[in-house]
Amino acid sequence: MAATVVNKTAHPFDKARLEALLNRRFFYAPAFEIYGGVAGLYDYGPPGSSLQANIIAEWRKHFIIEEGMLELDTTIMTPAPVFETSGHVARFADWMVKDTKTGDVLRADHLVGGVLEARLAGDKEARGLTAAPPSDDKKRKKKNAKAAAVKLDDDIVKEYETVLAQVCHFFVINERLRSQIMQLDNYSGPELGELCRKFDIRNPDTDNELGEPQQFNLMFTSSIGPTGQHPGYLRPETAQGHFLNFSRLLDFNNGRVPFASAQVGRSFRNEISPRAGLLRVREFTMAEIEHYVDPEDKSHSRFAEVSSQVVTLLNRKVQESGSNQTVQMTIGDAVSSGVIANETLGYFVARIYQFLIKIGINPERLRFRQHMGNEMAHYATDCWDAEIHNSTGWTECVGCADRAAYDLTVHSNKTGQPLVVRQALKEPIVTEKEVAEWNKKTLGKTFKADAGVLQKTVEELPESELLRLKSELANGTTTVTSPEGKEFQLTPELLTIERKTFKQSIREFTPNVIEPSFGLGRILYTLLEHSFWAREQDVERGVLSLPSVVAPTKVLIVPLSARDEFAPLVQEISLKLRKSGVFSRVDDSNTSIGKRYARNDELGTPFGITVDFASVQKRTITLRERDTTDQRIGTVDEVIEVVSQLVQGDIDWAQACTRLPAYDGVQAID
Repeated sequence: MAATVVNKTAHPFDKARLEALLNRRFFYAPAFEIYGGVAGLYDYGPPGSSLQANIIAEWRKHFIIEEGMLELDTTIMTPAPVFETSGHVARFADWMVKDTKTGDVLRADHLVGGVLEARLAGDKEARGLTAAPPSDDKKRKKKNAKAAAVKLDDDIVKEYETVLAQVCHFFVINERLRSQIMQLDNYSGPELGELCRKFDIRNPDTDNELGEPQQFNLMFTSSIGPTGQHPGYLRPETAQGHFLNFSRLLDFNNGRVPFASAQVGRSFRNEISPRAGLLRVREFTMAEIEHYVDPEDKSHSRFAEVSSQVVTLLNRKVQESGSNQTVQMTIGDAVSSGVIANETLGYFVARIYQFLIKIGINPERLRFRQHMGNEMAHYATDCWDAEIHNSTGWTECVGCADRAAYDLTVHSNKTGQPLVVRQALKEPIVTEKEVAEWNKKTLGKTFKADAGVLQKTVEELPESELLRLKSELANGTTTVTSPEGKEFQLTPELLTIERKTFKQSIREFTPNVIEPSFGLGRILYTLLEHSFWAREQDVERGVLSLPSVVAPTKVLIVPLSARDEFAPLVQEISLKLRKSGVFSRVDDSNTSIGKRYARNDELGTPFGITVDFASVQKRTITLRERDTTDQRIGTVDEVIEVVSQLVQGDIDWAQACTRLPAYDGVQAID
C-alpha cells in the first residue's frame, strides 16, 4: 500500500516547471498566439476555465447565497460622463517612459523599483550576504543582466532604500522594505524622471536612455453609436454599475439598509507593460461586493460568528515605523482595539480569509496589509488588502475598503438624482431653529436679479449669524455680504427672522459603502502556485493539490481495458456520479494506468476510480486519492457514496479510509 504521509517539500518550488505544466495541460495560454500574441491578454483552456468557474461558484455560494446579497450583471461599455464624475478620467492613470531608440514603453514606478532592487541584490551578493537568485527564464536573465555583484557605497544603499520605500509596489525582493511598499502617490511624473536621470536608470532590455515620464490613462476608450459623438470606456471595475442602480436595489430591498449587491464580470485596464502573467493583465474577471451601511451604525449582525477568527495583519502604524512585522490577531480584538475601523469591515476581512483558505490558499502565505495614509483615497475611512505570497513577492488579490459615501454622493450631485435612504424614525425628532421669512414681492422689486443670490446667502448662514441679523433688524437695518463680496442692506419690511419648531419623522442619509473587490485571475494563479509540488521520488512528476471544491475534474474513471464488456459498468459509474453532482471524466486511452493517473495529477483531479476485470465480475472498484496515491476498495455504490461526500466536503480522506478497506493490489477473478 502507498505511503499516506506525503513530503510535498522534497523539491524546491520550480516556477519554470509549473509554467510548463500549465502550458502543456492548457490551463491558460497567450491569446492570439498564432498571430504573435498580445501582452496582457490570455485565453483559458478547459482546465483553467473549469477552475475559474469553480472558484466563482464557491464565491457565489460563500458570499451571495450565504449573505443574501443582491446579484447584478451590469454593462461593460460605459458612457464617459460616468467615469468623469467618479474621477477615473482624471486620476486612473500611471506614468510611463519610452526607450528613446526602440520606442519600448515601460511603467516608470515599476522600472525604478526593479532596477534599484536589482542593484541592491547585487550589493548584497558582493558583500557575501546572499547568493544571487537563479533566473527563471531567458527573458528574466536578460532583464537582470545589470544585477551584477557590485558593492555600493553605504550612502547609496540608504538612498536606494529610501526611494524604494516611496515608489516600489510590485517589486518586493528586499524583505526589510516590504512593510514600506507604497503606491505611486509619493512620486509625480517629473520626480520619477529625475530619479531616472539621477541614478542613470535605463531600459534593462536595451540599456538605452529613456524619455521623460508621460501620464497614461489606463482605461480603454471607445465610442457608442455610429457617429462617434458619444465617447465611452470599457469599465476598469464593476463598481459603478452598482452605484448607478442603488435606488432600484434599495427599492428591491424594501427600502432597508444594510444590504449588499454583488457582481462577477469582466473589467479592462490598458496596462503599460504587463509582464507578470495572470498577475498583471489587460482583461480580467472581477468579483465585487458593495455593502451599503448606515454611516452612524457600522456594526454587523453576524460579527459574533467571525470575531474569534485569527488573521495575519500588517497595520499602517507598523509600516510607517519602518517595520514589516505582522501580528496574528482575532478579528474581534482588531476591531475593539481600533486596528480595523469598524465591525462591518472586520466582518468582511474575516469572510475573505475564510473564502481564500477554503479554495486552497496557504494560510501561512496570506496576510492583510492596511493601506497607509498616502495610499488611501481622501474619502476612504480604512482599507485592507488581502496579499498572497508567490514567486514574485506579495501580491494584492483582494481589496476591502470603507469608501464612505463618496460614490453615491458624486453621482447624485452630478445627476440631481437623490441616492439616499429615507428611514422612518421610531420617535420623531423635535427641533427649533431660526428661519428667514421674506416679503418676496418687495424683495423682487428692490433687488431684482440679485434677489435669488441674496436669499441663498441668508439661508445658508449658520444659526449664530441669523440671530445676529434678527437682533440688528429689531433695531432697524442690517447688512449681508454675498460670497462674491456684494453687500445688501436689509430692513424689517424685506426680512423677518422667526424661531420655528420642526418635527422630523423621516431621517434621510447617504449610506456608506464597504467594498470587497476580488481579482479572480490573481487568486487563480497564486492558488496554482500554492498547490504545485513534485513527487519525492521523481521531480518530473508534478502534482496540483487543488481542493475538491475547485478542482476542474473531481473524479477520473480509468477502465483497464477497452473491451466492450467494460462499457456498461463505466457508463453506470459515470451516470451515478453525475446524478450525485460530481463532475467526472473517463480516460480510456491506450496509455498505462500510471501515466493516466500522472496526467490527471497534473490537472489537479483529487480522486480516481479504477475499473478492472474483477470489477466487471464482482462490481467492486478501487478509489485512489491523488496526493497520497492511497487506494481503497468497495462496491460501486459504496465508493460512489464515499466519493460524493468527499467532493462535497462532508468527510475527509481519513474518514473515507475508515469506511473503505485498503486495496492490496489484487482482486481475484473467477
